[in-house]
Amino acid sequence: AVVSTQSTGEVYGRVYRVIEPKRKKLSEATSQLREKQNSLQEARDKLQEVTERMETLKKQYDEKLRMKEELRKSSELTQLRLERAGKLLSGLAGEKIRWEESATNIETNIGFLVGDCLVAAAFTSYMGPFLSDYRENLVQKVWLPDIRKLAIPCNPEFTVSAFLAKPTDVRDWNIRGLPSDNFSTENGIIVTRGLRWPLMIDPQCQAIKWIKNMEKGKLKTIDLQQHDFLRTLENSIQFGTPVLLQNVQETLDPSLAPVLDKAVIKQGGRLLIRLGDKEIDYNPDFKFYITTRLSNPHYTPEIATKTTIVNFAVKEVGLEAQLLGIVVRKERPDLEEQKDNLVLNIAAGKRKLVELEDEILRLLNAAEGSLLDDEVLVETLQTSKHTSLEISEKLEVAEETEHQIDTAREGYRPCAQRASILFFVLNDMGRIDPMYQFSLDAYNQLFNQSIDKSTHHAKLEDRILALNDYHTYAVYKFTCRALFEHHKLLFSFQTCAKIMEAAGKLDMEEYTFFLKGGVVLDRETQMDNPCRWLDDTAWDNITELDKLTNFHGIANSFEQYARDWNIWYTSSDPEEAALPGEWGNSCNELQRMLIVRSLRKDRVAFCATSFIINNLSSKFVEPPVLDMTAVVSVDVKCGSATADHWIKRGTA
Repeated sequence: AVVSTQSTGEVYGRVYRVIEPKRKKLSEATSQLREKQNSLQEARDKLQEVTERMETLKKQYDEKLRMKEELRKSSELTQLRLERAGKLLSGLAGEKIRWEESATNIETNIGFLVGDCLVAAAFTSYMGPFLSDYRENLVQKVWLPDIRKLAIPCNPEFTVSAFLAKPTDVRDWNIRGLPSDNFSTENGIIVTRGLRWPLMIDPQCQAIKWIKNMEKGKLKTIDLQQHDFLRTLENSIQFGTPVLLQNVQETLDPSLAPVLDKAVIKQGGRLLIRLGDKEIDYNPDFKFYITTRLSNPHYTPEIATKTTIVNFAVKEVGLEAQLLGIVVRKERPDLEEQKDNLVLNIAAGKRKLVELEDEILRLLNAAEGSLLDDEVLVETLQTSKHTSLEISEKLEVAEETEHQIDTAREGYRPCAQRASILFFVLNDMGRIDPMYQFSLDAYNQLFNQSIDKSTHHAKLEDRILALNDYHTYAVYKFTCRALFEHHKLLFSFQTCAKIMEAAGKLDMEEYTFFLKGGVVLDRETQMDNPCRWLDDTAWDNITELDKLTNFHGIANSFEQYARDWNIWYTSSDPEEAALPGEWGNSCNELQRMLIVRSLRKDRVAFCATSFIINNLSSKFVEPPVLDMTAVVSVDVKCGSATADHWIKRGTA
């Protein structure tokens, strides 16, 4: 047991010696491990702290980057807005003054709107059949004063043309053949703005020419003599194409009543009109024009209330402009072609300017939010501005060129003026006899012949003189074929008087007396007739003649020179005899005619003959003999029935 215990102790000692150092090392290792773990934990804590700081710094970095990007974008947007603002300021700077003026004018005109609309509505409803003088007198001297008396606000400078028509529209009408005078412009307004279909009195085919050019390519022309005119009208109503009914007389076909009444009904979303015995679809784009060649038609009240009657009888100013174009086109075709092109270019340019302005205003009105953020608006405005500047510059050059061309064309105006005067002398012959109706187309062809056949001169003044002389006699010669013999001298005298009136060589007060004579309205104040041999009618003429500026005292001279006046009165040719007293030296030829007209009406024709010879030419009192060979020759050379048509229009 002792041995066993000793052995066990030895074993234990031996083991202890081996294990103890290891235990110490383990303890030391464990202590070191604990220290290392503590150090590791500390390191991990520091790493966590650093990591957290890095995360914080990264977040801050990312935030700064985001802020940087936002600032960059904001800077770019601000720069872009600055650029757009510059473009806006640049684009709208030129419009500011004009728009301010326009806004002021609009605000002012809005206050006048009630009276202006009243006059305009009345004008379009009632003024169509009347000539310009009556229109102007009624509007300016009757309607406007009455409106002011009733305290209805109305523009003091009101004109129908300015109120109801745009300048661009009027220029387009002129390009399409409507004369440029104010009367024709008013007619264009009535036709295009009236609620009823227009019935145009068009003896010279001015309206037909304008309508055909305005509706070119779409217009259907019908006549009541055509057997299928209703079918054409029916198709046009359905498809919305314009129709021109021409050459109507003083009555209209009853089948047109639904169209004239605009008897349109709405059924299930469709517009229908009954034409004949069936209902057809009605297209709102349909337009209906009616023209008559009658110069003074008498329409029933029913027709007058269903249509808008418009008088398109040509005016002297409008015809003069047309004839000027004809003569310049013949004499200076290059000048007239350039003029036509300029008119078209100027019209297109001004129309484009209006369209650009309307587009700018539309975009400004439709813009939402800041204008600086609307890139389309700014770019459109900039483009419009550049285009507008280019067009404005071109227009300035074009208008200056047009002014130069007009100055050159004005050299030929005396020819156009003379030709216009002669046509209206022809037109006035219809008052003498309604059979005397002359065609403007035939007259234009005659004018073209005169330009071709008259003597050409290098000097413009000589050329104009030669053309006027040739054309005046050509008109006389052609017209005499259509006149009764006893009207030929009257025509020559009227021609001479109108030419002298245009030249300022005729006293219109004296000429009016020559035409009408003297009418005594108050016999109580009339001077007693001192001459028994002088009848009452002649004395009435003398006392009224005494009231004219250049004839004061002529009535008293019958007391002073009664015997001399009796000798002159009983003379066989008083127009050649010397007048009594100072009247022999103080009277010119027309004034002598007035005295002859007052006392010896039987000698007026001889006075008129001398007057024509002295102021025009002797050939105008010698009617040419009708030469049918020459008539046929003219027909063949013209390639048309000019001369024959001239005679038919005058005598048929």
